[in-house]
Amino acid sequence: MRAVALVPAAGLGVRMAGGLARRSLPAGQAGPPGAGGKPATGAGPPKQLVELDGVPILFWTLRKLAACPRLERTIVALRPGDREAVASRLARENYAARVRLANGGESRQESVANALKEVPENTDLVLVHDAVRPFVEVALIERALDAGAETGAAILGLPAGDTVKQVEPAGGTHASRITATLPRERIVLAQTPQVFRYALLKEALEAAMRDAFHGSDEAALVERLGHPVTVVMGSERNLKITTPADLELARFLLAQEKSH
Repeated sequence: MRAVALVPAAGLGVRMAGGLARRSLPAGQAGPPGAGGKPATGAGPPKQLVELDGVPILFWTLRKLAACPRLERTIVALRPGDREAVASRLARENYAARVRLANGGESRQESVANALKEVPENTDLVLVHDAVRPFVEVALIERALDAGAETGAAILGLPAGDTVKQVEPAGGTHASRITATLPRERIVLAQTPQVFRYALLKEALEAAMRDAFHGSDEAALVERLGHPVTVVMGSERNLKITTPADLELARFLLAQEKSH
């Protein structure tokens, strides 16, 4: 089955940039412009282009995807202002011929939709993976592809280790109050890759655009069509790097990888 990977990489990484800015910028100093010329909250590059051992996180992620022979190509959706720098760095990678760059959108959903336009219509499976999950293993990618091929829609997920509370905003000095305790055995923490049949993902994105619906991941768009989404076991090492604390953990995980 023909499979293509999409990597939405147009986010500003506000949580990462804000944390780094608090460490490095003098009080009152603004960060660089964001998408569309708007000011960004923090300083430095977006999180996917923050360097990990001298290599932008995005490229560690692309190397993992390139190591999976079942993925014919990877399409990366970027902010227009990042394309030149990414293209220059990509030219030095031995998998560059299997990667195509596309313009991202103002949201993850728009970026995925833009990238999907670059996918050949005779593609069977589309895999979507976070740009900042560089520790995904090829075995996990294969597991998601197998489940997606079998059921049409599959994601990686982890059982919730902590008790999960449902909350609502509270007045006064308190941010929120608990309204329910959710049964932990019925909760999973979603990861990527998420894999869908091409036609199903295309339909889900078009329906969301038509209805002005915004989901936090691709599975949410498919769920609202009434199509079941299978969950297969993910990995705690499949870290999503979104904060400076995550970056510290990522350095530790990378050192472990390099020592093996």
